[in-house]
Amino acid sequence: MKKITIAVDGYSSTGKSTIAKQLAKALEYVYVDTGAMYRAVTLFAMQGGFIDADTFKVQAFLKVLPTIRLKFVYNEALGFAEMHLNGKNVEKEIRTMEVSRLVSKIAAISEVRQLLVAQQQKMGKDKGIVMDGRDIGTVVFPDAELKLFMTASPEKRATRRYKELLERGDKVQYEEVLKNVQERDHIDSTRKDSPLTKATDAIVFDNSDMGLDEQFDRVYDYAKRIIKKVTDDH
Repeated sequence: MKKITIAVDGYSSTGKSTIAKQLAKALEYVYVDTGAMYRAVTLFAMQGGFIDADTFKVQAFLKVLPTIRLKFVYNEALGFAEMHLNGKNVEKEIRTMEVSRLVSKIAAISEVRQLLVAQQQKMGKDKGIVMDGRDIGTVVFPDAELKLFMTASPEKRATRRYKELLERGDKVQYEEVLKNVQERDHIDSTRKDSPLTKATDAIVFDNSDMGLDEQFDRVYDYAKRIIKKVTDDH
């Protein structure tokens, strides 16, 4: 069977990573979480004192941007790859609310997007990849054979994220998480460089009231049909 490129875009906390991981595992494809890449760059900026809630030293940050090395390292025990920043596993650190509050500001910087998009395109040059993010179907892989656009109400997404953070042991308030979801929606959708928009040929997936099994079954069926069509056409 021919391999295809699968692009999964959508709003924060819509379960993009969950469905992308499931698809990649079922199809034996490579999974790439581009959100982890932007989060790792954000963590780097925070640790270097370039950004906090009140300030962002953009020009100083851009000078050190070329020193950032990102790598996905497969963790056999977990069954997926973890993000390493300059040789260190930062998978846990990049999932905090502190990083969530600032990641959209980092992702809005054109130089950051250019650097990461180039890396992402290189990762997917041989197809057989499932990549999730905000601009995969519109910018990174506009020719992807399957494009999904995930959405759900802000309240549903905030509830999911809130439970996830509590399970990790983070002390957060639901209202804080909801505000963060809404702010990220606004920044992601209105930024000048590669704003979050649905590709014209993407399949919209509103999973507000959909269970994980139903969601996966439907998406997997889409993928199998497209793979069969691409294979038959060749």
